Amino acid sequence: MSETPCQATQDIDDCVEIIHSFSARGWVLGTGGNFSVVLTREPFRLAITSSEIDKSAISAKHFLHLDAPGNVLEGEGRPTAEAGLHRAVLESVNARAVFHTHSVWATVLSTTHASRDGLYIEGYEMLKGLQGVDSHTHREWLPIIENSQDIPTLSDAIRHLLAEKPKSHGFLIRGHGLYTWGKTIQDAKRHVEILEFLLEVTGRQRSVSIEG
Repeated sequence: MSETPCQATQDIDDCVEIIHSFSARGWVLGTGGNFSVVLTREPFRLAITSSEIDKSAISAKHFLHLDAPGNVLEGEGRPTAEAGLHRAVLESVNARAVFHTHSVWATVLSTTHASRDGLYIEGYEMLKGLQGVDSHTHREWLPIIENSQDIPTLSDAIRHLLAEKPKSHGFLIRGHGLYTWGKTIQDAKRHVEILEFLLEVTGRQRSVSIEG
């Protein structure tokens, strides 16, 4: 797969627009979250958000171009420390874009369900927004990985998880947030929207049950 400079520019512009919309929804407040899109496979080129950028103010200049080992080929600044996690996902699943959000409900549920290593979500019509799902009766398992600042170790945990659960649509990192992906930028966007909706519904439903 190869892209012209114009296509790469459009892809990054699309990501910027999506990030702004996610910021407005409270899913990537402050410098939280990171986003990547594969520009080419041969040679491998990845555009990824740089570190310490407020997502409400992000622009195309805040995307860096990396090669397979993670060297910066284009752009200024420092790539997110989690670039290795994006590469781990891309090496494990058939995806072109990887999006990572830091929403309230993803953070809460990743903590409350950590001892179970994940949570099941089922019975909701919105599940049909996930790739390959055609019924509300689908039972989605959303795994939870223990957080770590040791990126190589965390990357290995992701590879192991996705080797065991290749049909996963995403996963949570404990106390951290949601990772999901898609074959296209729009697929990844939709998966964020669907999973964030389902996480909020799940969290609110269980809160109501406890209060009742």
